[in-house]
Amino acid sequence: MTGKRKRYTADFKAKVALEALKGELTLSQLATKHGVHQTMIAAWRKQAIEGLSGVFSGRAEASEGAREGEIDKLHAKIGQLVVERDFLAKAFGR
Repeated sequence: MTGKRKRYTADFKAKVALEALKGELTLSQLATKHGVHQTMIAAWRKQAIEGLSGVFSGRAEASEGAREGEIDKLHAKIGQLVVERDFLAKAFGR
């Protein structure tokens, strides 16, 4: 039997991880409350803790700038390919 994996949104993961970080409820209580396995909550909590240092170090801003640069390069490449395609279409259309 092949089951379909359930996908959780980033907002849901962040909400559950934040609750786990608060420590008001145990992992098993959170698992019951949200219908998620304890190991997933533990993994999300660990991921949140590891990601917090990036928030304060400026790495998020640096990666955002790198992404924007990559997007600009891709847009330029798309423009170049469109021009080449149009040129070749005219050349072969004769």
